[in-house]
Parts: sequence; C-alpha cells; structure tokens
Amino acid sequence: MTKKVSITIDSTQTVDGESDKTELFTVGILEADADGYKLCYDESEATGFEGSSVTVKLLPDSVTVMRTGKAVSTLIIERGKKHHCHYGTEFGDFLIGVNTDEIKNNLTENGGEVYLKYTLDINSSLMSENEMRINVKEYN
Repeated sequence: MTKKVSITIDSTQTVDGESDKTELFTVGILEADADGYKLCYDESEATGFEGSSVTVKLLPDSVTVMRTGKAVSTLIIERGKKHHCHYGTEFGDFLIGVNTDEIKNNLTENGGEVYLKYTLDINSSLMSENEMRINVKEYN
C-alpha cells in the first residue's frame, strides 16, 4: 500500500528553559510494509534543508528519521534505549545522543498521529528537550 498524504509536523524544542515551536505542512507518501509504516517527503526552503529528502520509518517501539541530500542525518528514537546518531547541518556534522521519554503511535493506512518526546545531548550534556507530533491525513 502506497498513498499520497498531507503531513503536519508540530515540534517544540526547549533549550535552557526557552521553548521554540515550529510547524511544517507538506505533502508526501505513506507506505505500509510488514514491519510498520514509512513516510517520505522533500524538505523545503522553510526548514533550511531545501534539496534534502526525509524518510521516517515508524515501528511500534521506534521511529527512525533519515535525511538525505544537502544535509545527511539519522535520528533513532527508540523506547527504552539511548542511541548515538550522526546529525548533519549546514554548519557541520556531529554525533548526538538521543534519549526517548515517550512514543505514541496510532498511525494506520488511513493516517493518524505519532507523538514523540525525547532529549538530545552532545558529549552527555543536555542540548535540548523535544516534543514532536506528526499528523498524517489522506491527501485531497
């Protein structure tokens, strides 16, 4: 099953008590496979990663976000585990730690929502606390 979908991503990043909220609206592809779902979409100028593509692999206990193209990165958000992930930006690449607090995934082939709450660290020093809601609807 593969279908065109509307994707809304609401993110809140908190650094030193200061929160920054962003919202992204885009169109992409939702694909089901034996393990779960995959969302694919292209980045835009609004995100600062124009020329990159994103694939979000959604499994029951983990979410992997892979960016390819202009910027290359992989974030593994998995319940109960800490991952060290490569993160590429226009300013350079670095290794970050990802600790997951919560994953709620009610995505089906008809759409749904995924909620993620996690922290990022560099050299074991807290960089940010993050919350993300990914809402997927059939494209009209």
